[in-house]
Amino acid sequence: MSAYFDYLKAMLSNIGGIFTGEFPSAENSTLSTYAGDFGVTGWVLYVIFLLLLIALVAGLVLLVIYLVKKLIAKKAKGATEQKMLEEIERLNLELYDMSREKDKLLNLKREADGIPTGLASGEEGEEKKEKTEIKGGPRFQKLNVVDSHYKDGQYEVALPEENQNITLKEICERFRNFACSQMRLYYTPETVRQFFSAMGTGKLIILEGISGTGKTSLPYCMGRFLKHSAAICAVQPNWRDRSELLGYYNDFTKKFTETEFLRAVYEATFRNDISIIVLDEMNLARIEYYFAEFLSIMEMPRPEEWIVDVIAAGRDDDPVHLKEGKLLIPQNIWFIGTANNDDSTFTITDKVYDRATSLFFENKSKAFDAPYTEGLAIPADYLNNLYAEAKKAHPMSEETLENFAALDEFVIENFKLAFGNRVMKQIQGFVPCYIACGGTELEALDFIFKTKILKKFEVLNVSYLKDELIKLDEELTRLFGMNEFPLSREKIRRFIKMAK
Repeated sequence: MSAYFDYLKAMLSNIGGIFTGEFPSAENSTLSTYAGDFGVTGWVLYVIFLLLLIALVAGLVLLVIYLVKKLIAKKAKGATEQKMLEEIERLNLELYDMSREKDKLLNLKREADGIPTGLASGEEGEEKKEKTEIKGGPRFQKLNVVDSHYKDGQYEVALPEENQNITLKEICERFRNFACSQMRLYYTPETVRQFFSAMGTGKLIILEGISGTGKTSLPYCMGRFLKHSAAICAVQPNWRDRSELLGYYNDFTKKFTETEFLRAVYEATFRNDISIIVLDEMNLARIEYYFAEFLSIMEMPRPEEWIVDVIAAGRDDDPVHLKEGKLLIPQNIWFIGTANNDDSTFTITDKVYDRATSLFFENKSKAFDAPYTEGLAIPADYLNNLYAEAKKAHPMSEETLENFAALDEFVIENFKLAFGNRVMKQIQGFVPCYIACGGTELEALDFIFKTKILKKFEVLNVSYLKDELIKLDEELTRLFGMNEFPLSREKIRRFIKMAK
């Protein structure tokens, strides 16, 4: 045993002899000198020591290999980053060149449309060109094209002599016949009355239902009927704020990126007829995010307060109806939103519902025959005057108001839901317009109660409200009669089935 320790001391004192000492055949090796006196224990310790030595050497080799690989990878990463920086610089240069080419093409288009571009031939032209490039040129391309289109002044329509005194009821009938005879679209009289009455109630209408029931077709057909095509703006799932709706100023190009929505709103400022702007599949994104500013603006009591900020500061070369970067929303615009009810869409919140009139499309209407009917361009002021006259001529009766107030108290007591002042205001606007369109007072109330009040029941746990729902059905019979409120009763019965 002592011989092993003597060997170990001798080996450590001469590190260079380690490699020669590992081979017993070497006559003068350190191992051969002491091996004869190792004994069993000494040889066991020698083997253990030898294994540890091999492990140490292998570990050092692996460490060296790892460090070499890491160094190589670091150098490769640095080279890759350098290549990426060079590629980014090249792409920026290409983007700048493409931007200049785009500006040249836009200038050619504007010249073709008769809009001055600031370009001229000769030395004076080069000076103007340089000055334009320094300033960046006009910021609004689409809106300037609209200015050019209406350079001769306001576009105005007037009713033909034979339609000077056309009524809301006649307009509804004419539209229904037009849709049938020219578009092969079939709507019930109730649907048409609801749509026109909704226009008399507010500026935002939501058309809900499953896909393929004609939600987008209705405003499109209405635009054709009014001889001013509806602007269709497709909502995208990534819309998060107002810039998706109105556009934004691009600091790189020094231009304002305009949207079709902004162009349609701006064009309406030059016209006196009805302008319809469609937000197609509006609940693909959260409505209260991108449309919040318009929801607030439309609550303003005075039309002159309907102002939206488009850009922070105005310029002399901005579009003519853009005053100090602000745009006044004209009263001849109606916003129509279509909404699918499926897993790919967001739930429409009460904030939006309370500010809109909602029509629900469940099934396609049956086909019918109608005489060939032409469209009719109607001045917005004329239609608004018809709505104002309807509200004066057909106010809700005292008996109906009392019964509806009793229904309100019943809903509050049993379901803890209140109508709210905004809903009552909409009821008082919708019902007279619906009567003027050819319907009845109770039909209008039935529609409003279903879409405004019963709609809120969907957030309740109706499984525990079966008895209250049965009592609500009975209360409708007591207040309005057995055969009234068919739309509301149908929805209540659906809730009752869900509660079973």
